[in-house]
Amino acid sequence: MVEDEQGVVRAVAWSEVLPWLRIYRTFRLAVSVRVLLLAAVATAITLGGWALIDRVFSGEKQAAGLLGDAARRPWVVVDRMVPNQPQIPFIDYASATEPPTDPGDAAAASASDQVGFLGPWWELLQPFWQARELHRGPTDLAHLLLAGLWSLATWAFFGGAITRIAAVELSCEERVGLMPALRYACRKWRAYFAAPLFPAVGIAGITIVFVLIPAFFLRYEWGLLLVAITWPIALLFGLIMAVLVLWAVFGWPLMFPTISTEGTDSFDAVSRSYSYLFQRPLHYLFYALVATVLGTLGWLLVANFAAAVIGMSNWAASWSCGAERMSEIINGGKNLLQVGSAGAAVLGFWTGCVKLLAVGFLYGFFFTAATAIYLLLRRDVDDTELDEVFLDEDQSEEEYGVPPLVTDTAGAPLATDDVPEVVLEPDDGDV
Repeated sequence: MVEDEQGVVRAVAWSEVLPWLRIYRTFRLAVSVRVLLLAAVATAITLGGWALIDRVFSGEKQAAGLLGDAARRPWVVVDRMVPNQPQIPFIDYASATEPPTDPGDAAAASASDQVGFLGPWWELLQPFWQARELHRGPTDLAHLLLAGLWSLATWAFFGGAITRIAAVELSCEERVGLMPALRYACRKWRAYFAAPLFPAVGIAGITIVFVLIPAFFLRYEWGLLLVAITWPIALLFGLIMAVLVLWAVFGWPLMFPTISTEGTDSFDAVSRSYSYLFQRPLHYLFYALVATVLGTLGWLLVANFAAAVIGMSNWAASWSCGAERMSEIINGGKNLLQVGSAGAAVLGFWTGCVKLLAVGFLYGFFFTAATAIYLLLRRDVDDTELDEVFLDEDQSEEEYGVPPLVTDTAGAPLATDDVPEVVLEPDDGDV
């Protein structure tokens, strides 16, 4: 009688049973030096560009400050997001620091104060989203569109590099250096920049041709009756525009990872984002919720760690110069002499760099998490394995594989790297 063999489960491959756990690996990528530097530099460039655009339009009362204090006082926003002392739980950013000496600082706030996966998503959408409001005039629209194009151009480069790093490391676990990622983003910059504009161009085209032109007749009494009769047509195009808006708002985070993972163009990014969004909306929602929870917890850790670095440095220095003196220096040194004020400004600059790196975690995590979500949705929709990724032919990126095989005079296979400096004779069957 043969006994039944019973297998014993020694380990469970949780990454295969629960593939969405791959999202948790994005935290390690988001806190890496490469991603933090890329995200911090891009954040500074974005806010600096917004501030410059805001100054250009500052002559118009209605146009000034459309983007809030993120444009008018970008450095204050970064300072408010990371306090000078750790705070747990770190939720209320407005009261995280001491009361500012400058009354204008009290109003410093930004949509980027949100944490987790949603803060950067909204911050990059903010200029385009505000342009939809009915009371916007031509000056306001120009202001918002320039700010939106500036942020898109900036993150098309840096966000492309971050998603390239995430795509290769999350799929095949190979490390991509900073310079190869930047070179890849430079070559694909046009695709990164153009992909999110496709839904926007569609919305603008439908608005102008099928809504704005017929709506011109609403100025006249007889035109109102004529347009009212044909208004169902306008509602139909409004439905199309609503779908395009939904696609643009929730689908654009998938476009950068598509280009970074597949090595394709903006058309493929647009097609895949539309397909994955509307074929697996609940999957997308679940992955986004997981990323939001992880990003929020990660932000609490990163922000408090940066605050601890700053707080411990200030605390150690206060033992020599005194607590009151150190407090005055931290607050900007406005009561100091000119040389002392300059020194306080330089000290504040280095402190701000630490805070900027912490803020960069938010954007770095957003793009790395979006890449993980793209890989999961691609697996759900196309049944593509998570480890499939386009490998660039950049010589600086290491490629692994079996070298071509040849045969020696005896017919034994040899790798081309091991072939001696002799003339190889072909096999009898070779032509």
